[in-house]
Amino acid sequence: MKRFKGSTLLGGALSFALLSFSFLIFYTLYTAQETNLFTQVDSKIYGLLKFTIFQAFLSTVLSVFVGLLLAWALSHQTNFKGRSTLIALFSSSLVLPTLIVVFGIIGIFGRQGYINQISLYFFDTSFGTYLYGLGGILLAHVYLNASFALRSLLHSFEAIPKEKYKLAKSLNFSVLKCFYYVEYPALKSSLLSISSTIFLLCFTSFAVVLLLGGNPSYNTLEVAIYEAVKLDFDIETALKLALIQLSISVVLVVLSSSFKISTSNIKTSNTFIVWKNSKKIQTLQWFIIFVFTIFFISPLIVIFLDGLSANFTKILSDKIFIQSFFTSITLATVSSIITVIAAILLSNTRRNFSLDTRLASNPFSKILNLFIAFSGNIYLAIPSLVLGLGFFMMYQKYDGSFVLWSTFALITANVLMSLPFALAVIAPAMQKIAKRYDKLSFSLGLSTFQRYKEVELPYLKSSIAYVFTLSFCFSLGDLGIIALFGSDEFITLPWYLYQLMGSYNTNDAAGVALILLILVLAVFILIPRIFRSKNA
Repeated sequence: MKRFKGSTLLGGALSFALLSFSFLIFYTLYTAQETNLFTQVDSKIYGLLKFTIFQAFLSTVLSVFVGLLLAWALSHQTNFKGRSTLIALFSSSLVLPTLIVVFGIIGIFGRQGYINQISLYFFDTSFGTYLYGLGGILLAHVYLNASFALRSLLHSFEAIPKEKYKLAKSLNFSVLKCFYYVEYPALKSSLLSISSTIFLLCFTSFAVVLLLGGNPSYNTLEVAIYEAVKLDFDIETALKLALIQLSISVVLVVLSSSFKISTSNIKTSNTFIVWKNSKKIQTLQWFIIFVFTIFFISPLIVIFLDGLSANFTKILSDKIFIQSFFTSITLATVSSIITVIAAILLSNTRRNFSLDTRLASNPFSKILNLFIAFSGNIYLAIPSLVLGLGFFMMYQKYDGSFVLWSTFALITANVLMSLPFALAVIAPAMQKIAKRYDKLSFSLGLSTFQRYKEVELPYLKSSIAYVFTLSFCFSLGDLGIIALFGSDEFITLPWYLYQLMGSYNTNDAAGVALILLILVLAVFILIPRIFRSKNA
């Protein structure tokens, strides 16, 4: 116990601080009410809740279906050039700012988008504003979440033993029978965890609904909170909505925590599947790959094409752009460093309570491990607008400058948002290192510093770089809390882009969108390559 005292105390203190913070947010919101409105749910709130759940359910079903189809097709087509690049491109949608994706989708499907322009040119007919409403929300959610499902499911497909395919072939199984008896059992647990995660993400979706909802009948709880604070100045309604959303999110997180989440899905391979399909099935698989590749790539191409026509001299010399650029870079860098440190501390404490060579035999290990795991995932239970409203109420209650509170709120939100993904990468890697080197390190009597320098760091280097990259990209593109705290004196790139879009300054918006896209892709591609370890 003495050997692990330091690391356990550090991680335990951090975990306690995170749980205390989540309680503080709830307490602040609950006590800020003038009357006890928490239990009063009128028809308007019922309608909001009904649509929020409905769109999240449809988005989840469609995203998982598209991800499953694409993963199935790619897992059976392993021998073509550019497959790894294509999968990496799909993976990049995980870090693309939501605002960028929506901008690209509007560029294709919007009123002035390419589809309407082509239709007008050839048939003198416009499809109008069909994008805005449930259809647009579903389209954007599928774009953002189907690739996440694809990556996880593709890994599950590739993990199926070849012997099972050989046996299915010897039994002359059809494609459907092979999927039902061989592939589906291997995917079942992943499907549950992926579906629950996507449902939570869509349930708390903000930027997509704000930009593509179109009218109040397509509002979700998150957007209703934003409108209550920023447009109607109705704090009482915002508090009521936030408490309802917080309660439901906590229940959903607790229910979904029973599903095992796959954390080893960062990399895929070109594993050859011993199952030769008929030409018709192969044609279908190529058709699926082609259609969804076009679907995923076209918004990015549109952003590049539209962005190239922007006046970059004007944009780059604009004081507001310069201010927002450096604010975003600074916040993203600080948030990423804190995220990496927090992920290492929590992962180190978790492995103390889960390994037999450490403290797994302690009777309280399981429950302590559960608390630490939950503390690292509290962002799923406290959506960004709820978190932002909590900070907003604390800013009104306590002294402090607006910029200081805004900075603290954004960094906290960025860290909490990135932490679940950071733990999913760092925790398994640290677990693996401890299993392999604990006995040797203990026998050599290495100090904590020596152990980290000589044993942990060489193996964690690439994981740390990947976590830093993810956190940086998430922080750079978030439009959650800044929607409540954005002002002339505190502005980030996503908020600046949103203002340009809202004022119909599409030319400058296209230029800023292109800059943001290049920045995110450059960071996502280059940083992991620079720090890639030969031992990873």
